[in-house]
Amino acid sequence: MGIEKRMKIVCLGDSITWGYPHGMQYSWVSMLGKVLDAALINEGINGDTTGQMLRRFNQSVLTHHPTHLIIMGGINDVFLRVSYSRIILNLQTMAEIAQEHGIKVILGLPTAVDSPEFERMLWRIRKWMRDYADEKGYPVIDFTSAFYDQSGELRNELLLPDGGHPTIEGYQAMFQVLDPGIFRFRVGGHNHL
Repeated sequence: MGIEKRMKIVCLGDSITWGYPHGMQYSWVSMLGKVLDAALINEGINGDTTGQMLRRFNQSVLTHHPTHLIIMGGINDVFLRVSYSRIILNLQTMAEIAQEHGIKVILGLPTAVDSPEFERMLWRIRKWMRDYADEKGYPVIDFTSAFYDQSGELRNELLLPDGGHPTIEGYQAMFQVLDPGIFRFRVGGHNHL
């Protein structure tokens, strides 16, 4: 029986994966790296759309040979008015390529933005992501929930004045909704991280 290789997680996304504007060290990726016995690779690029993420998929994901991939994107697409069908096709294609390479896929729901118009489209994308994850058996990280209180009101204090990027506290709230247990897998009846 071979020894399990150490987990390697690529986090593919945009500025909210990178940690903009505070820096990578304030990102949810960096916080996750401190609690998991895993190599975490932050492949967030500021301003990226899902189409740009797909175009750089080989370089940003496959060259790392990860065990896991967290895909989070869509906000920049919505700002740029990319069609709903194109966004979900990009997300689905990335997940399928990862699956073909034996990479465990995890979907991160896009964070909240302080714009009712953009939120309407983002809710459609989030619903599709949940449904697709249910169908495929992928875990979902509900980053959106970090930005709403129990009564469903947007927690504006967790967003910068631009209404889209998290404050340092916003990134901490994103990390707090992330369950490290989603990275567990079963080997011989025992749970392993």
